Amino acid sequence: MVSLFFFFASWWGIILQAIAIVHFIRRRPDTYWIFVILFLGWIGALVYIVAEVVPDAGLLRSSFQAFPRRRRIHELERAIIDNPSAGNFEELGLLYLDDHKFARARACYDKAIASRTDSIDAFYRRGVAESELGDFAAAVPDLERAVKADPNYDFHRAVGLLAHAYAETGNTEKAAALFQQATKISTSSETYYNYALFLLTQGRKDEARQWAQKILDKGPTMPSYQRRRERSWFRKAYALLARLAI
Repeated sequence: MVSLFFFFASWWGIILQAIAIVHFIRRRPDTYWIFVILFLGWIGALVYIVAEVVPDAGLLRSSFQAFPRRRRIHELERAIIDNPSAGNFEELGLLYLDDHKFARARACYDKAIASRTDSIDAFYRRGVAESELGDFAAAVPDLERAVKADPNYDFHRAVGLLAHAYAETGNTEKAAALFQQATKISTSSETYYNYALFLLTQGRKDEARQWAQKILDKGPTMPSYQRRRERSWFRKAYALLARLAI
């Protein structure tokens, strides 16, 4: 009986460690956690799960939201057959953006804009899709339209994306000026990272390093849920700093 207990206990320990290691690989929290998991066995794995995996459960809500979002996508795809209105195409485009289907989002906004040209958000969201697709030449006029209408559009993201689009299309003077403006009013990691990339292309490595470091410096003062959301930008910042160190 005792041997049977230890048999199941050992298997549960292995399962806990496996769960912890998979989560660590996918989420990339602080490095010391891998040593806690490996060297403290199931106890270390359990501590890690309580400290990192359980709080991450809050982020699963976005995964569950994918189901109603996709259901709504299917509803709109059917609806526009009979009612191809600009509003339906705009809503469908936004859902595609959320689902990271950028080419489909762009096509929806093309149709929405063809029907009416008074929606600044349609031009802006199309610019976002174009940026994600790497078509920065097309993104520039759409993002310019949004920034001209409201320099603070989408909580300053529009101006940061326009600066990045200028940089990617070789308009370095406009990019430099707009990045200066964007980084004064925005604390977005996306804007900081794109600015660091721009500085690197200009041979200004020390400044690029400073802006990449600014992304990481935000971590200690962030609430834990926000740090989890920012992990992808932290990884990009670390990678850029490693690249700058060569």
